[in-house]
Amino acid sequence: MDKSVFVTGGCYGTGYAVAERFAKEGYNVFVSGRDKDKADTAAKAISEKYGVFAKGYQTSTFEQDEVCEIFADIEQNGYRVDSLVLNAANLGIGQESLNVDIEDFMGVYKINVAWNFMMAREAANQMKENGGGSIVFITSNSALRVTENRCAYCSSKSAILAMSKSFAVDWGKYGIRSNCVLPGMIKTERWENNVNNCKYYLANYTPIEDIADFDDIANAVWYFASDASKNTTGAELVVDGGMLAQLTPNIERELWK
Repeated sequence: MDKSVFVTGGCYGTGYAVAERFAKEGYNVFVSGRDKDKADTAAKAISEKYGVFAKGYQTSTFEQDEVCEIFADIEQNGYRVDSLVLNAANLGIGQESLNVDIEDFMGVYKINVAWNFMMAREAANQMKENGGGSIVFITSNSALRVTENRCAYCSSKSAILAMSKSFAVDWGKYGIRSNCVLPGMIKTERWENNVNNCKYYLANYTPIEDIADFDDIANAVWYFASDASKNTTGAELVVDGGMLAQLTPNIERELWK
């Protein structure tokens, strides 16, 4: 097998775990990030650990030309993208709806919707030449149930669900599948550092009394990218410990320590 994956926001955390998951399966790996040095470092680490070709790219501007240049460079290196994982996002934290500057609001949409569209379209052109491929969006359970003061983020993540279905319908005839993974809380640096005491209450509000680690998300992405889901497109997989399944959390139970 000589397949390739492109993971946006693949320098650390969830994105890096996704890139590693594909590298374990023998995929060549392309990662992007806002910082070129971090992208190069991540690619080098993956290449050395798994013996695959890997390269990092900087995605620093909202420009169609930059996106086109990235995918052209991948082809110039002798590869085409078989799987695209759209993990990078503008989190839009603290944007109170009554006061948020419209440029900040639209900045979330530029990255989460328009930039993802450009990335997916360029990848799809390569996949079409390959005879098929898989696009996986990392969206959020916030696409379905919102959180306070994050209107742009939540609504943009909801827009991604419709965009993914549109790709599934428009590009299915080319053998291109498009699906979404919807994480809830993930054990990120905020979790490890117990910001706002999240380590001791958020997990306890899920039915299984835990939240996702990076590998949980990576495994869900791999399912959509692999032949295990070859007849699945336009679908969504929630990885949130059952948070969306419940009407209200059981806040009376004793919290684990």
